[in-house]
This record gives sequence, structure tokens and C-alpha cells, in this order.
Amino acid sequence: MAYLEKKEAIILLEDGTIFHGKMVGPEGTTTGEICFNTGTTGYQEIFTDPSYYGQIMVTTNAHIGNYGTTDLDLESDSVKISGLVCKNFSGEFSRVLATDSLYDFLQKANLIVISDVDTRALVAHIREHGVQNAIVSSRVDQRDQLKKELKATPSMKGLELASKVSTKKSYTFGKEDATFKIAALDLGIKTNILRNLASRDVFIKVFPYNSTYEQMMEFNPDGFFISNGPGDPEPLSEAISLARKVLDNNHPLFGICLGHQVIALANGVDTYKMHNGHRGINHPVKNLITGKGEITSQNHGFAINKEQAEANQDIEITHTHLNDHTVAGMRIKGKPCFSVQYHPEAGPGPNDATYLFDEFIDTVKSTKKQAI
Repeated sequence: MAYLEKKEAIILLEDGTIFHGKMVGPEGTTTGEICFNTGTTGYQEIFTDPSYYGQIMVTTNAHIGNYGTTDLDLESDSVKISGLVCKNFSGEFSRVLATDSLYDFLQKANLIVISDVDTRALVAHIREHGVQNAIVSSRVDQRDQLKKELKATPSMKGLELASKVSTKKSYTFGKEDATFKIAALDLGIKTNILRNLASRDVFIKVFPYNSTYEQMMEFNPDGFFISNGPGDPEPLSEAISLARKVLDNNHPLFGICLGHQVIALANGVDTYKMHNGHRGINHPVKNLITGKGEITSQNHGFAINKEQAEANQDIEITHTHLNDHTVAGMRIKGKPCFSVQYHPEAGPGPNDATYLFDEFIDTVKSTKKQAI
């Protein structure tokens, strides 16, 4: 197809390694932390997930774009990744529900896309040397200048990004006459999290990332939720302070991904930047309470310190990642609070983890009864 004519482009990694490919659509340049996702489907959900803000996404599936796009698969109101790297980009698509091609969808977002890349070699390099900053550009003859631009790109370590993707004003989701009211702190919340809560007879008010405990209490919620999001959790001092106050006042609290890390920090457990992170839809997790395994969707580049969590008398580790034994879930003893590192709202085929929303509502019910 004419609009898929491609021009030479390069990927320059922070360690000096270069990969070659073809620019799909308009020429340009983008920078960010380069990472990869191993999912075979779900590219639109990935590209619109606020947790990927500031990252250049490498898709390991050989074909991208072949089933088009639909508003049903949006996780936010816009594309959040900084750039896309893939092997084969398809301008044609076949899917009953699709309303647009991926090409048109991404061009509306002015996203830099590079295809015809040896993604197997690139992913192998990232796995061995770790995620790092990269620059993708059609300016193949300006490598010295590209190196300068790459050097100026900030590291994800220590980078606060929740403010870039959080709502600017509070808004509500669900039916106002629902049985339960939940105050959600938006650090980069995914739409399907809101759908999962609303489907359980919940009315949600979503608050900006820097909202205070007092501001959220004006909603008179039955419980609190802290969402997923991008960047390093440590700079989120306001969210950490909020979590502490919620816990001090014994309100039900549920955290997912970045929210999980914020709750850990609020309890004196450090976080760290991972070598690769977990990004895919088939990550095995063991529930240490039930002994059951779960196939989960994950997307995070930071994790909580396992040794500190184990040594903390107020924390019980409830879930563990079976590939590397990182902490995948925890609860706070004596408090109506728990959190997970993965994404129970994502249904990559298995729906193994959606029970966590039911557990949260059960916690809210139980706490509400005790207050009567």
C-alpha cells in the first residue's frame, strides 16, 4: 500500500549498539527507555496503557497491526508509548470489531514507528544488558547529534511520570446510586480497572495524582484504590503520604502495580529498578495463601525489596512471581489493605486474577459492617 512506503531508520541504544530498520509513515525522532512486551495480542491496550509513558516499545510478536484497532481496546484516551519498534507492520487488517487500521490510529497520535527490525536480536540484547534509553530516528546520517540527544534523555530511575498521565480534574465513573463508593488515586489508571470496579456495584471518583487524604475524604468513600502508572515510585511523596493516612485510619485500600509499590514505600519497604522488568501476558504467579497458580498480565520496571518485606512484621507476602521469585502481592497485617504487582483487570485469555476485585469489595463490605 502506498502509505506504507518506508525509509531507512536506526535505533541507537545508550550502550552504543545500533539496530537498523524502516520508518513507517512520517520521518522523525523519538527518545525513551526501550523495553519489550512478549504478548502475542493486545497491542492497542499496550500502546494506550499510561504505565508505558516515556518508553519505546519493542513488540516480540512477529506481526503487528493485522487485526486493526477499536475503541473497545483503549486503556486511556491516547497513545502513551514514546515509539514503536516491530518486525512486520501490517497496514491491512481483518477483524469484525475493528474500525480503523493500526497505521491510521498511530499516525493520528504522531507516533514514531520503525519496522523491519531484527527484534529477536534486539530483545536478546535488552535481556542481557538490561533496559536502557534509546533514540529512534530517520536521521541516519546524523549519529553524532543523535548521541547528544540520547545523552540528554533522563534515566527512568528517579523519574516522576505520574503527573504526566494523571487526570487534571477529578471525575466519576459508574452509577451514582451504586452500593459502594471508592476513591481512586490516578497515577496512570487503566480504563478496564474502572470497568471492573463499576461492574461490582461501585461508584468511583478518580482523583489527580497529588490529591490529599482530606480532599479524597470529602467524597465520603467506603474504600480507597491506588492505581498503576509509569516511572519511579520513590518520588511520589504525596501518594506515599496519602497511603500512610489511609492505613492509619483503617480504610480499605487496594493497590495495583505502581499503587502496590507506593503502599510498600508507605510501610518502609524500598523499591528498586529491575534489570528487565516484567512486560507480557503469560507471567506465572503463585498465590501463597491458596497455593494456586495464576497466569497474569504484567507491566512494570520496578519492584519492591523482598528481603525488607519478609523482615517487616506488618507485611505478609501473598503472591510470588515464579520466574524470578520477586514479590507479586502482599497484605498489611491488621489492616484492610492488600496489593499486587500485576494487572488483575487485564484478561489476556485467562481471567485468573479478577477475583482480587471481589476480595477488595468483600473487604469493603466487612469494614462497612464493622463501622455500623
